[in-house]
This record gives sequence, structure tokens and C-alpha cells, in this order.
Amino acid sequence: MVTQVLSLTRSGLTDFVIQRVTAVVLAAYTFCIVGYFLVSDVTYEGLTAYFWSPAMQIFSTAALLSTLAHAWIGMWTIGTDYLRPAHIGRIATTVRFAYQIACLAVMFVYLVWALRLIWQF
Repeated sequence: MVTQVLSLTRSGLTDFVIQRVTAVVLAAYTFCIVGYFLVSDVTYEGLTAYFWSPAMQIFSTAALLSTLAHAWIGMWTIGTDYLRPAHIGRIATTVRFAYQIACLAVMFVYLVWALRLIWQF
């Protein structure tokens, strides 16, 4: 059995559970936002007050972290399933490692950018 260094949990069952929990958090966040648009008069002032409230900032941060965990597990799975020697030859490990590093770099930029938007720092 091959141990993947960049795996989130090194356990398929745990990854499965994390995927499902993060999907529930993202669904709840989506319903919260859609619900706001359906039941309130949407103005700039109302929207900024809604998104800058501490509860919504915390919920947005939880949704952001859920998005990153969900995406990482999905991208890691794609990399390990499709970037294999059977598909691309002997350079598969190098290509997969570069792919995972690129995914991590993009996710880090997304994290910093989104946290700056959420918390206004």
C-alpha cells in the first residue's frame, strides 16, 4: 500500500465523512444567503450589515474552510485516480506532486483573499 503524503486524513472513510459534512455546511450557507434575498428588501446598507455581522462573518469563514477541505479532498482524489503511471508513464509521481502543489497554492491564495473580504483586514 502506498502512503500519500499530501492526503488530508490518510483514510478513505474519514475523507468521505469530511466531504459529506462540508457539503452540509455549504448547503446551509447557501440556504441562509438565498433565504436572506427572499425575505428581505435588498439594499447596499442591508447587505453590508448582514455580511459584516459577527455571526455571518463566522458562518462565512466556516463555509470558506468547508469549501477548501471539500475541494482539497476532491482534487487530491482526482490527482491520485488519474495521474498514475498507467495513464501518463514514469513521470506520474512528479506530475501528481506538481499538480497537488499547484492546487495548494491556488487554495492558499483563495483562503487569504476570502479572509480579507470577510474580515476586512
